[in-house]
Amino acid sequence: MSKALIIVDVQNDYFANGAMELVGPLPASENVKLVLAKFREENLPIVHVHHLGVSPDATFFLPGTEGAEIHANVKPEAGEKTVQKYYPNSFRETDLLAHLQGLGVKDLVITGMMTHMCIDATTRAARDLGFECTVIGDACATRDLEVNGAQVKAADVQTAFLAALSSFYAKVQDTTEYLAA
Repeated sequence: MSKALIIVDVQNDYFANGAMELVGPLPASENVKLVLAKFREENLPIVHVHHLGVSPDATFFLPGTEGAEIHANVKPEAGEKTVQKYYPNSFRETDLLAHLQGLGVKDLVITGMMTHMCIDATTRAARDLGFECTVIGDACATRDLEVNGAQVKAADVQTAFLAALSSFYAKVQDTTEYLAA
């Protein structure tokens, strides 16, 4: 069984002074970089997912902006697949599924941003499509949220979404644990 690394939306707008700044994107990207290095060393498939905000009300990942560019820590190298998407689910209206099936991939290692949105949607879709998933929790980042006037800190959002994914959709590990295996 082949495995692939999926790096979701590690783009400049999520970092300091970006249009949708997250909590802790730099350390998360450094962990993505470590996992990416392992996949490159082992010559395993890597997919960079690149989100573009094209709806009329989009406020970040606007095409042609520096904020929409993939962050320097995880820039694709020659031969690495890049999938452009327009929705939280990386499989929706993209060639990601066909690409992975063409490679015979059965296991996905998922990293990136935002945990509560694109990581969640992509992981759930992947599992529903028959993939075994591992999410590297500390190689993901999210942000503070609000619901019905209640403020939810990013750390709590992160914990809740990773816990929910770990109940059926994915094995959740941290970078050190994953790299030691």
